[in-house]
Amino acid sequence: MKTLAIDTSTNILGVALLEDEQVLGEVVTQIKKDHSTRLMPTIVSLMDDLNIQPDELAKIVVAQGPGSYTGVRIGITTAKSMAWALNIPIYSVSSLNVLTYNGRFFNGLIFPFFDARRNNVFTGLYEWKDGNHIQHQTDTYISMETMLTELAQLKRDVLFLSPHIEQYKDLITEIVDQHAIIPEGPYHFLKPAFLGLASRGKDEENVHLLSPNYLRLAEAEANWLKRQEGVE
Repeated sequence: MKTLAIDTSTNILGVALLEDEQVLGEVVTQIKKDHSTRLMPTIVSLMDDLNIQPDELAKIVVAQGPGSYTGVRIGITTAKSMAWALNIPIYSVSSLNVLTYNGRFFNGLIFPFFDARRNNVFTGLYEWKDGNHIQHQTDTYISMETMLTELAQLKRDVLFLSPHIEQYKDLITEIVDQHAIIPEGPYHFLKPAFLGLASRGKDEENVHLLSPNYLRLAEAEANWLKRQEGVE
């Protein structure tokens, strides 16, 4: 069963093709270009390289967010359009969940996060234990300093994973101290092949109802709602 996995939830663009659990091909880039102009050409190029036709795809998996508002929308819209046109199932996975697969064999807590501006982050708290994927805290939008203070109180080793790790590295080491584990650069890239694996056991989505998981309103929308409340 061939699976197309799509992730555009951050500045990293990722596309993978899998057959069951075998990775047939994967493209991961971090380029300052709009995902909307690069996603479909990347999918077409990868499928051409692997000599795979659209009607061979059995399902599509997409990263649902959180992350970049525009990026998440692009990935979700593309995945839904393809799933509807090809009449195949579509599945979604939390982008933070996918990132924890980079720490699959780490013995401790895993703290994936994306920058959400103004020293806030999108994050969750996970752990791999005896082969089981455990989510200790629901994905949330929170002050990074607040979350780090809570982690420091646990006095447990924590693996930090994020494409925005450099932005927060000093704060992490200052608050969490010796319990903070920060790996090298490649471990902070979201891998679309892991997105495909993370979809195992998930329920199929309704292609018409699937929507991005932003965790918070876009700033423009939040400001509009405040203005409406003032009018009332």
